[in-house]
Amino acid sequence: MKPLQPSESLAKVVGSKPLPRTQVVKKLWDYIKKNDLQDKKNRRNINADAALKPVFGGKGTVSMFEMTKLVSKHLS
Repeated sequence: MKPLQPSESLAKVVGSKPLPRTQVVKKLWDYIKKNDLQDKKNRRNINADAALKPVFGGKGTVSMFEMTKLVSKHLS
């Protein structure tokens, strides 16, 4: 897969170097797990912190499936 440039808000989470989409998603999951952002009751939901909220379009909680769609908007 070809490397894609993350937006400024996504770069705060995954770094500013161009990465393949698969690596971006992997780094996002590493960040989510490190910061314990998965919902306690429904592990498929991600609770956004201050760094993720701009990436998630201002939403406080998104599903893991919605997350990949929202992240795509931050890659070019």
